[in-house]
Amino acid sequence: MPRIARVEPLTTARALRGPFDYRLEGFAGAVGVGTRLEVPFGARRLTGVVTGLAEESEVPEEKLVPPLRVLPGVIPPDLVALALWMADEYCSTPARALALVAPPPGRGPRTGLVATRTLTVPEGRLTAGQRALLDALAGGPRPAAELPGSHDSLRRLEARGLVSLERRELAQRSLGAFAVGAAAPVARLTPEQDAALTALAAATPGEAFLLHGVTGSGKTEVYLRAAARALAAGRTAIVLVPEIALTPQTVARFRARFGDTVAVLHSALGEGERADEWRRLAAGAARICVGPRSAVFAPLADLGLVVVDEEHEPSYKHEGDPRYDARRVAAWRARHAGATLLLGTATPRPESYRALRRLVLPARVDSRALPPVEVLDMREAATALHPETRLALGRVRAEQGKAIVLLNRRGWSNFVSCRACGNVWECPECDVALVLHRGASPRLACHHCGHREGVPERCGECGSVSVARHGTGTQRLEAELAEALGDPVFRLDADVTARRGGVARVLGAFEAAPAGILVGTQVVAKGHDFPDVTLGVVLDADQTLRFPDFRADERTFSLVAQLAGRAGRGPRGGRVLVQTLDPAAPAIAFAARHDADGFLVTELARREALAYPPFSSLIRIVCAAPAARDATAAAAALHARIAPPGAAVLGPAPLFRLRGRERAQLVLKAARRREAIAAVRDAVAAVAATRTGRAAAISVDVDPQ
Repeated sequence: MPRIARVEPLTTARALRGPFDYRLEGFAGAVGVGTRLEVPFGARRLTGVVTGLAEESEVPEEKLVPPLRVLPGVIPPDLVALALWMADEYCSTPARALALVAPPPGRGPRTGLVATRTLTVPEGRLTAGQRALLDALAGGPRPAAELPGSHDSLRRLEARGLVSLERRELAQRSLGAFAVGAAAPVARLTPEQDAALTALAAATPGEAFLLHGVTGSGKTEVYLRAAARALAAGRTAIVLVPEIALTPQTVARFRARFGDTVAVLHSALGEGERADEWRRLAAGAARICVGPRSAVFAPLADLGLVVVDEEHEPSYKHEGDPRYDARRVAAWRARHAGATLLLGTATPRPESYRALRRLVLPARVDSRALPPVEVLDMREAATALHPETRLALGRVRAEQGKAIVLLNRRGWSNFVSCRACGNVWECPECDVALVLHRGASPRLACHHCGHREGVPERCGECGSVSVARHGTGTQRLEAELAEALGDPVFRLDADVTARRGGVARVLGAFEAAPAGILVGTQVVAKGHDFPDVTLGVVLDADQTLRFPDFRADERTFSLVAQLAGRAGRGPRGGRVLVQTLDPAAPAIAFAARHDADGFLVTELARREALAYPPFSSLIRIVCAAPAARDATAAAAALHARIAPPGAAVLGPAPLFRLRGRERAQLVLKAARRREAIAAVRDAVAAVAATRTGRAAAISVDVDPQ
C-alpha cells in the first residue's frame, strides 16, 4: 500500500511548483491519483490534487505531515495526466491546468420524491384531481414536485396501490433550452458518406482524420453514425462545437438519435446543472458529451470517438492560462485513449489540411448546387448597403423568405468623436475607442474590459455639442433593416449570447418565423442549418484582411465561404452577396468560387515561403504591469534568457494598454517546437522568481490565434 501522496496545491502562484509529499497516515486506501485533499501548507490550508503515489519520499519522513481530510469530487486519473501535459505544453502550472479538469463547483445531488404509476387501469372511484395525477404519470416516473395536486393526494393513491413513491436523485438539467431545430430523420447515406464511415471503422487506435465536406454535405450524419458505432462497441464519445450558438442544434440532433445518454457541458448551464451533467458523465449514465471548448475535459471513460466540428474556428483557443487549443487537447485525449479523432469543416485550417488524412464530401446530400456568389464593389458606396443588396433583401421580403446578414461588428456605431476638435471617446483602462450601444440604457462600452459610461452630449475637451457617430454595427443594422423592410429582424451577437438562453431564443424564433432576417456577427455563419434561407449577405467582407495577422487571408476566406454555405439549402435555392472594398482579394475570389482546395494550396505555399505555421511554431509572451517600464524590463529579461536552437526571437515590442495595464510582448518563431517550448518554460520560471519578474504578470501563448 503506497505510503506517500504527491500533491499539487491549487494555487495561482507561478513561482510555487509541486508536487509536495504528504504522509498517508490514517488515509490508507482512501487516496488515489485524482483525489482532492485539504492539506496543511505552511500556515495555510490549501486544496490539492494527488498526482502520484509512492512508497518512499526524498524528504525525511519525520518532516512529512498527513493531509487534513479527503474532499469530495475525484478527478479521473486520465484527466490528471492530461492536465500535467497541458501545463508542460502551454508553459503554465499544474495547478492552473488541474483547475480546468476538476469537477465543477456545486452542491451534491439533489434528492426528492419520485412517483411511479403502478397500475395501467385503476379500479374504483377516483376524484378529478387523482385522475389528473395518474394521467401525468402515464409517460413514466416524475418528481412529485412537478405533478399537479398535493402530496396528500399522492399518499392516498400510494395507500391504494396505484402509485409508488420513493426518494431518488433528481437531475438539475434544463436541456429544453438546447433543443432548437427539428431532428433530421435518419438519411440514406451518399457514397461519399459511406466511404468516410468505412474509413473510420477501419481506423487504427488513435488515428486522426479531416472530414472535408462542403456546407450541407452531411458531416453531422457522419458524426452521428460514428458515435453510434462507438457506443455499440461499449465506448463513449465527445462532440465539440466552436460556439454556444451551435450547441442547441447539435444537442437536438444527438438527443433525437441517442436520447438521455447525451449530456451537455458548457458555461451557459447553471452551476447545479453543470455539476449534474458532470456526475452523469463520470458515472457512465451519459456516454456522449456535446459542448464547446471545455467539453473536451468531459470525464468519460473508454473514449472511442472525439469529434471537433467546424475545426477551423479560432474559438477553440482558450484565452485564459493555460492558453490551450481544444483541437490539440482533443488529439491528446484520442491518442492516449486509442480513440478516433475526427475534425470536420468546409474550410479546413492549412495545418489540418497538410497533416491529416482527408475524407472528402464534395457535394451536398440533396445534390443541390452551392449558391452562386456575387462580389459587390463598395469603393464608391455612400451607405452600408449596396443597391443590389437592398434589392435582394426587398425580393426576400416580397417572397416571404428568409435571409442571413453578417456584419462582424456589434453595437450601434464603431466610435464617437467631436466634429469640432476631433476628440475620440476612448476607454480609460484600454487604449481603444469606445463603441456606442443603443437601447433602453444607451451607453459607450469597451469590448475589451467591459467599461461602460453614458453617451456624451458635449465634448469634454472643447465643450462642443457637435458629437458624431461613425460606422455601423449589428444593433444599428438591425434597426435600419426593420425600419426599411418591415420584416421581423433577429439579432445574434455577443450582446445576445451573454444572456442565459439568449441563443436558443433567437435561433428558435428565427426558425419558427414564416419570414425574416437574421443579423449578426460571425456567429451567424457557423454551422446553422435553416433550409428556408434563400439569401446570404456579407457586409465589409474584407474587414479581417486589414488585421496585422498572417492568418488574415485564412479567416476572410473561411468567413465568406461559411456564410455562403448557410444559403440555398432548401428547394427554393439561394444566392450570396459579398460587399467588399477589395473585390480582387484572392481570399474573397476563392471563396466566391467555393474553391477551398485552390485557396489552401496557395496559402500553404505562401506560408512555407515565409516560414509560418504549419512550417514553424509560434510562441507569444506578454508581460503586463501598471508601469510600462516594468512590463518592458520583464520582457527584456526573458529575451536575454531565451535562446532555443533554430528560433528567431522578436521583440520586446509594446502592446496597447489593456484593463489598466501596460504591456510588452515577445514572439518566437521556431522550427523545433519542443525545444522552443522548453526554453520558454525555463526562462519564464527563472524570471518569475526575480524582482524584475515579480513586478509584471507573465503569460505565455503557444500557437497564438
